[in-house]
Amino acid sequence: MSTAAWRPRLADKARLKWDRHAQKHILLYPERGLELNPPAAAIVELCDGKKTVEEIARALAARTGGAPETVEVDVIAFIESMRRRGLLVVDDTGDDT
Repeated sequence: MSTAAWRPRLADKARLKWDRHAQKHILLYPERGLELNPPAAAIVELCDGKKTVEEIARALAARTGGAPETVEVDVIAFIESMRRRGLLVVDDTGDDT
């Protein structure tokens, strides 16, 4: 499966929360929390299980003025890192299941 066709979403055990005190996004999962920098939070916010990695990269590139191909490399690396931690899952079918 091509990584550009992945449709990443948060794992069932994880949720994204805005910490109003720290003024940062936090990715919460059982008994832990991961503080996200703004680019990481932007990626996670777009990981709804419907958008492909390519669509996520294009959206982020439009926000930042970056090249979609360059942004896509960073998005894939981040998603793979979060997959290894079990915080994101990917679907290549587009199903919401």
